[in-house]
Amino acid sequence: MKAKHDVIQTLLEALPYIKKFRDDTVVIKYGGSAQSSEELKAKFAQDIVLLHTVGIRPVVVHGGGASISKLLEELGIKSKFVEGQRVTSKEAMRIVEMVLSGEINKEIVALLNSQGAKAVGISGKDGNLLEAIARHDGAFGFTGDISSVDTTLLDNIIEDHFVPVIAPIASGGTVGHPGYNINADLAASKIAAAIHARKIVFLTDTPGVLDKKGTLLRTLDLQQTEVLKVDGTIHGGMVPKVDACMEAVRGGVKKAHIIDGRLEHSLLLEILTSRGVGTCIEL
Repeated sequence: MKAKHDVIQTLLEALPYIKKFRDDTVVIKYGGSAQSSEELKAKFAQDIVLLHTVGIRPVVVHGGGASISKLLEELGIKSKFVEGQRVTSKEAMRIVEMVLSGEINKEIVALLNSQGAKAVGISGKDGNLLEAIARHDGAFGFTGDISSVDTTLLDNIIEDHFVPVIAPIASGGTVGHPGYNINADLAASKIAAAIHARKIVFLTDTPGVLDKKGTLLRTLDLQQTEVLKVDGTIHGGMVPKVDACMEAVRGGVKKAHIIDGRLEHSLLLEILTSRGVGTCIEL
């Protein structure tokens, strides 16, 4: 009986958040361990289906750096990174697009559909969703920075009650251009701002932003976040995720969340409970 009572209490706790966020769009950057563990993949799909079923509009943007590196290595194509960003040669760009758009994107779509969602996979090239220019005047090859976002196709997909799953590949803007490889965190933040998302959530391999003692910082504003970057508390791989959060918030997204994707149902715990499980960054 107690177990049943606990279930009811959980549902009652979630109810006000379901009401609050119904018809709102939430962008989810899907990556890290949550994307590589079969068990966590299934939990993630269940979370997306539940959110969609109760009237919240999820938009999934995924990465795939580990899979790209693995295939490049198998093909004898060397990977080069500068400041944590992949330098994408023209030869590597073909592999990047094949892995992101052709393999990972369709795997996620199939996973969501198998759990009862109506998911549609696209890349940033489709409908000219993302256009980009070469990063640092071509110093990173075909790794790009987003220059414009056209949400026409994405808006239509959402309005038709499908779950969009987006591969971070952008158009180069000219005929015959192979396109650009885009950092998935930054693609998610740009898309979230462009579609006026209520929230953006980054699934990572850490509990969130930690202080120098390793304690989770549950809420930060933009000024506090900048201070933590300057003093080195936020460093390494957390910097681009925090930068993406800040860019989204500055672009009009109300809250950006960094949560631990290794925790089962972390997405639901963050969105539909009072305590949450990660770090929230807001104005």
